[in-house]
Order: sequence, then C-alpha cells, then structure tokens
Amino acid sequence: MTVDIGKLTRAELDALIEQANVRKQQIDREEMGKVREEVIEFARSRGYSIEELFGKARRGGGKRGSVAPKYRNPDDHSQVWTGRGKPPRWFKALIDAGTAKTSLLIR
Repeated sequence: MTVDIGKLTRAELDALIEQANVRKQQIDREEMGKVREEVIEFARSRGYSIEELFGKARRGGGKRGSVAPKYRNPDDHSQVWTGRGKPPRWFKALIDAGTAKTSLLIR
C-alpha cells in the first residue's frame, strides 16, 4: 500500500498517523501474544511452568506507590488530584465552567 502523503491535508495526516499508531499497537499485542505462547510452550516442554520460573504475576490489587498530586483547586488548596482515576467533583466543575486544565496544574 502506497499513500502519497504530499497530497494529504493536516487533518488527513493526523488521522493517518492515529490509524498507524493503533495498527502498530495491535501488531505489538499480537506479537507479544505469540511470543508469550512460545515461551509457555518451551517451559512446558522442559517440564516447568511459568510460575515456577518467574514466580506468580501480580494482576491488579497489588500495593502501588503513591503518586504526587498533579492538579490543585485554586479556591481550596487542600483539594488536590493526581490526575488518575475519576476526576473529583471540584475538578469537573471547574472544567465544565471553562477553566483550562493547564491552569490547575501544580507548578
């Protein structure tokens, strides 16, 4: 497949880049899945399980380190948010009122 990028608009280029990035991620997941299966099969052929070789994998629920806050409520400096998970009400209210996210960043 050949695409003449010289004739594409900026919006078309952005869309093409986004599509290419999505496809690259799909290819990576597919390849990792194949490699994972090959490693598991190799370990089995030698009489081992992945858990025996590498220990049990932690799937969520494990204790994670704390994250520094990223956003602060300008009206109440005790209200902060790390930027992870569901945004707090104060953050959503400020954004809905037209406040830019960047103006809430802790600098």
